[in-house]
Amino acid sequence: MATRDKPGVPPFNVLFLCTGNSARSIMAEALANYPPVGGGKLRGLSAGSRPRGAIDPLAIELLERHHIPVDPNLRSKSWDEFAAEDAPPLHFIITVCDQARGEQCPLWPGQPMTAHWGVRDPAAVTGSDEERRRAFGDAFNVLKRRIELFASLPLDTLSRLALQRRLDAIGRDQAADDPLQ
Repeated sequence: MATRDKPGVPPFNVLFLCTGNSARSIMAEALANYPPVGGGKLRGLSAGSRPRGAIDPLAIELLERHHIPVDPNLRSKSWDEFAAEDAPPLHFIITVCDQARGEQCPLWPGQPMTAHWGVRDPAAVTGSDEERRRAFGDAFNVLKRRIELFASLPLDTLSRLALQRRLDAIGRDQAADDPLQ
């Protein structure tokens, strides 16, 4: 893979997928685009197989609380947009929920690398506002840690096989799932 973390070299396009594209994949997109997390090496994008059409307000609240810029173009959208002929080239596709992992995906031009990083759906949590905010915080912490690990990889020197192994390992990393570690 080419070096993307040098001035003038475009970042790797990473599409984060989940079913509703209202919480996890939205937070992952914003985190990947935030230089202290994505390292300037990643350009985060997100979509869903059955987008809700709106971002969960708790996802926006959490990003703002952590001072992560919320792009005005951030929106819930279908993965079909990224299978279109005029879509940006995708280098990586990462599913962040169990439903998207088993679904039939569009054919992606350019054979991007894929990985599954299952994260519990905070939008599905019912209960008090405090319980919902805690679920969003937990998902945010897992995604942040995984994206930091991804961005720290020497993407320009790893073979495709070694990179695939690292991406898969990040999705299985229990330490990344525990915000207290």
